[in-house]
Amino acid sequence: MEREQTEKKYTWDTSGIFPDDEAWEREYKEVGKLTDFSAFRGKLGDKETLLAFFRADEAFSRRAEKLYLYASMRHDEDVRAAKYVAFEGKMQSLYTAYASSVSFFEPEILSLPASQLEAWAKDPDFADRDYTFRRLLAQKPHVLSEKEEKILALAGEPLGGFHDVFTMLDNADLPLPVRTLDGKRTKITHATYGLVMRGGSRQARKTCFKAYYGAYRSLLNVITAAYAGNVKKDIFYKTARGYESCLAMALSGEDVPPVVYENLIASVHGALPVLHRYISLRGEVLGLDRQHMYDIYAPLVEEADIRLSYDEAYEEVVKGLAPLGEEYGRLLRRAHDERWIDVYENTGKRSGAYSTGVYDTHPYVLLNYQPTTGELFTVAHEMGHSIHTYKSNAAQPYAKSSYTIFLAEIASTVNEVLLLKHLYAGTQDKKLKKFLLNYYMDMFRTTLFRQTQFAEFEEIAHKKAESGEPLTRENLSEAYYGLNKAYYGDGIVHDKEIAIEWARIPHFYRSFYVYKYATGIVSAVSIACAILEEGEPAVRRYFRFLESGGKTCPVDILKEAGVDLTSRAPFERAMREFADTLREFEELQN
Repeated sequence: MEREQTEKKYTWDTSGIFPDDEAWEREYKEVGKLTDFSAFRGKLGDKETLLAFFRADEAFSRRAEKLYLYASMRHDEDVRAAKYVAFEGKMQSLYTAYASSVSFFEPEILSLPASQLEAWAKDPDFADRDYTFRRLLAQKPHVLSEKEEKILALAGEPLGGFHDVFTMLDNADLPLPVRTLDGKRTKITHATYGLVMRGGSRQARKTCFKAYYGAYRSLLNVITAAYAGNVKKDIFYKTARGYESCLAMALSGEDVPPVVYENLIASVHGALPVLHRYISLRGEVLGLDRQHMYDIYAPLVEEADIRLSYDEAYEEVVKGLAPLGEEYGRLLRRAHDERWIDVYENTGKRSGAYSTGVYDTHPYVLLNYQPTTGELFTVAHEMGHSIHTYKSNAAQPYAKSSYTIFLAEIASTVNEVLLLKHLYAGTQDKKLKKFLLNYYMDMFRTTLFRQTQFAEFEEIAHKKAESGEPLTRENLSEAYYGLNKAYYGDGIVHDKEIAIEWARIPHFYRSFYVYKYATGIVSAVSIACAILEEGEPAVRRYFRFLESGGKTCPVDILKEAGVDLTSRAPFERAMREFADTLREFEELQN
């Protein structure tokens, strides 16, 4: 379907950003005049000059963000449109000029005495930037001389290419074969693999699994070299900056205390017997004498999909999120009625779904809606992101409005949990109940347990390299295989191919990123359960979280929602939820 054929009410309204392309181009020319910050160089020790720098930086950033938002959204409507490809290219050039012009800021501000930064952190004139100064103070011991910093900056490009190498291998050079799957000759691709693992026959799953991992095995030496190089890059930076470990450096980057990571690992280890029970149950429900790793995504309940039109799905989301109160419901209605959402697939439209937005606009959501259960949950998920962004922008000054990646998936997952519990409570259909419970358990397995397994693998690999042990295809695969056995237990055959699963995970090139998915679902489950159990007091706490943006340490922001990740309590709450869900499924199965 061409975009012009889509009913207007199902397309997002970009006129609130810019009324038309000509207005965008006029603004682009004006904002281009704001990229010269040379007048501030060498003068940031003066309070008034620093205040003026912050004002100028914010003025540029807010206007540039709107330009980029419009360009990217119009591009995503039809990625073939050359005009918007050009608009995005112009924005890349604009941001490059800006980045070059303000590159003096951090080295110069960090060269000032710590006492000066401490005083400014307490100065009411810098109230919007107090957390900025606290973060600068925390970084100060790890910042080198100007000359050394310049060398590190120069090293960034050659050391930053390992992800690009993997991406090229994974998307261009991976020798994925053609195989016969369910009677049809099929080219195995990343997308095909996912579809077959979830919906193919068992023989098709086995064939696809072995062929897919066979392709990775054929490039395993090169992938090992790329990953080992990425780990060595991390060690180079942690050594140069004086961090105790690569993990410590990564946690410090988002102001997360190590105890959060330690609590996650310990709690997941404590809950592994429950995961093992779930894995064994899967084999029993599927009727398999020996369950294999290629069976792990097979649905336990067939033909129980919830098929709703988009408008019906949106109404169901509104009902499911009713425990969040009238204000939240009004925002959901606004998003629907004021065309925040681009709903349907059209020729050339970007695939997938996302929420986006900047400080001076309301958020926007891109969907490619189809009437499936997964898409129903996607609506709830993306609206969680959008309303988190909306509330943070409304409550915080610009400098404190953006929340960190550590917090980014919590509101979206709260919405998914609330919607699932609403759907479960609203049906007497045993098959649908089991389907929803299976959906929920797989959220835990894939987002909590699997991402923690990935995080453990990263820590093992980095510790090996930090101790001087070379990373090889053998010791990396041995480490991953051992983790797979520990996590999945005896209820499944640990096929030899799974030992190299680490070789296909792109997130490993953003070191110590994946654990945040796990802490996100832990936090979301605690919040959602508290809302359903306590009502209004928990909702008020949650709204304080939504309104906090990035005003302070993300772990402290979560405490406002009643979730203290420095304690074991929220982790144990999430593990109990998983165990309770499993028990409910077992009772319905019997």
